[in-house]
Amino acid sequence: MAVDNEGAARGSHTTDGADGTSWEPDWDDEYAPVVKAAGRQIKLWRESAGLTQQELGDAIGYSLGMVSAVERARRLPHPEFLGKADEVVGAGGKLAALKKDVEEARYPKKVRDLAKLEADAVELGAYGSHNIHGLLQTEEYARALFNMRRPAYSKDDLERHVAARLARQRIFERTPTPTLGFVLDEATLRRPLGGRMVLRHQLEHLLEIGQLRHVEIQVMPLDREDHAGMGGQLQVLKLKDGTAVAYSEAQLITHLVSDPKEVQVLELRYGIIRAQALSPRESSAFIEKLLGEIT
Repeated sequence: MAVDNEGAARGSHTTDGADGTSWEPDWDDEYAPVVKAAGRQIKLWRESAGLTQQELGDAIGYSLGMVSAVERARRLPHPEFLGKADEVVGAGGKLAALKKDVEEARYPKKVRDLAKLEADAVELGAYGSHNIHGLLQTEEYARALFNMRRPAYSKDDLERHVAARLARQRIFERTPTPTLGFVLDEATLRRPLGGRMVLRHQLEHLLEIGQLRHVEIQVMPLDREDHAGMGGQLQVLKLKDGTAVAYSEAQLITHLVSDPKEVQVLELRYGIIRAQALSPRESSAFIEKLLGEIT
């Protein structure tokens, strides 16, 4: 991550859309040792049990190529892989114990970085202009969104990104609870990404999440003549240490802003967006009305 002349840290990826600049695994970060250690442990336990890669694969329902790739840290083992391998080689739970760390390594690094910030936030405010915010997405909506990505994700990468997005939603269950606010452009509520039933379930989910005491969901109607969010979607996070950071997004690029002056601009902009949007109660009624229009 580079730092520009104004002092704002800038990323080179999107955080909440379905786009990105790389198709390659990004395990060459702090999780690389976890991935490599898992592969070594699987190989050691397999050899100790006197099994070839083919025999282990046959026993747990995976191909020779998959077992080989996992042992060489070229592919991440699924939790099911670890569980079955643990039983077959008699590891006594030692391989199964790797599930949590390996599962976290499955998530793209850029998503883990964002999730860490969200986990440290005491307050989060976000404005979405072209799709429902990732923290509010249903699984089927998120999968439809990632499935639209061009160039297309592989099946494994698609599932990896969906799982990472859903994992971020644990923020709603965190204690102490952070204050979460979302302003959704009306267009995001009308755009039937994935189909009309996917949209219907998504709107129902918004109504459910909006009932949480620490969550406020607002709608920015299309008929507004004054709109402070025309520069695109943004997110502002106030952290436990009293500092704040912000995100703004564009094609292929997300700017992570940490310079206090720039963060202040985006905080001000988000505050105006909230004031221009419908109130949470009006927004709930608006979403219910949209639900009634879906047949």
